[in-house]
Amino acid sequence: MSNLARVAVLVSGRGSNLQALLDAAADPWFPADVVQVVSNVPGAYALERAALAGVAASTVVSKGRAREDFEAELLGHLDGIDIICLAGFMRVLTGGFLDRFRHRVVNIHPALLPAFPGTHGIADALAHGTTVAGATCHLVDAGVDTGPILAQGGVAVQDGDTQESLAARVLAIEHRLYPMCLRWMAEGRVSVEGRRARVRLLPGETRWVGG
Repeated sequence: MSNLARVAVLVSGRGSNLQALLDAAADPWFPADVVQVVSNVPGAYALERAALAGVAASTVVSKGRAREDFEAELLGHLDGIDIICLAGFMRVLTGGFLDRFRHRVVNIHPALLPAFPGTHGIADALAHGTTVAGATCHLVDAGVDTGPILAQGGVAVQDGDTQESLAARVLAIEHRLYPMCLRWMAEGRVSVEGRRARVRLLPGETRWVGG
């Protein structure tokens, strides 16, 4: 019997971070296996990525439904799941749902939290004139991008950057951070004390990634 952590990835769009997790899980030494992908948006390209990787994929439509009804159906696809990864999942999960997976739901966000939460992290960073932008991998709580931080990574904001050019460099950071944090979770090296996530690092490891 495999002792790999069983991972479900929730998606809404293209799924580039899903692909980063699928690529990492293809390594026989990686301690987690992506076994389920669920989209709340029919036809999301992430579902095709899952199919190409041979991973079970399904759709649970959220539009026009009460959150409780949506989450009740979603839970039916998550039996036996150890860790849930949100990868461009454009829904806020309720506290009741999160209580079932306490400290086992992870998200990646394109900003250096707690700065610039929400759906416009890149645009907000540019609008505020920051000199460093980046990404944050964090545990999920009932707030919007407010959970304990696992790791962060940054890139310099360049003169003339557009949302598209900066987003591309931040996305490259996300693709490095997310598999790293999933590894820590799968290996049981993360603990939570109040608002702080603590990671038992191995020699040479760091919680910061630079672009």
